[in-house]
Amino acid sequence: MDASQIEIYKQQVGKVAASLVTSGMKVGLGSGSTAACVVRALGKRWQEEGLRFIGVPTSVDTAHLAQSFGIELTTLGKCPELDLDIDGADEVTHQHYHLIKGLGGALLREKIVRYAAKKFVVVVDERKMVDQLGDHTPVPVEVTPFGWEATAKHLEKIGATISIRLKKESQEFFLTDGANMILDCHFGLITDPAKLEKEINEIVGVMENGLFIHCTDEVLIAGHDGIQHLK
Repeated sequence: MDASQIEIYKQQVGKVAASLVTSGMKVGLGSGSTAACVVRALGKRWQEEGLRFIGVPTSVDTAHLAQSFGIELTTLGKCPELDLDIDGADEVTHQHYHLIKGLGGALLREKIVRYAAKKFVVVVDERKMVDQLGDHTPVPVEVTPFGWEATAKHLEKIGATISIRLKKESQEFFLTDGANMILDCHFGLITDPAKLEKEINEIVGVMENGLFIHCTDEVLIAGHDGIQHLK
């Protein structure tokens, strides 16, 4: 699948996801390239249809994109309960819709926003669907910079092979919007994602990890057969 076709799929699924939002809603705005297509589609509706809602962005990049369309934004401090959260994913299982998220670096804020929402809708293209998590994606783990080496050792003890996330433009550590580091942890195929999520988060120094288990309400999948809407 070439890059241009993937982009078309992302735009298609973004438009369908944006149609789920109605005026008056409080909406979590995800991060990443597919979520950005959702925000652009919402921005178009904001400008052309007069759609009015309040958005809570999961990253600085998403906030800037939404603001470029004039979308009204707020924080969870002012709006702790959301009607809907729409976000992308790096892997989605065919059964149960378990996720790996966080290759874009916003996993902690994404998980906080997800659990503030009544409904969580995931938008992906068909490449992201897998039978088992860990098929081709590491589990991003957000850790405090202080003592990260010790945290990494504990992650290795539970089976992780670790790659330190670096900035694309340099060899400096990648830092999240919350000024934390990300350790990309390769576990191979994950047989018990709920257990692994718990084990990772019990390690001192870990802020959060990219396993989103038993928390997806609906999945929109763009592919050669059009848009699938799974519930």
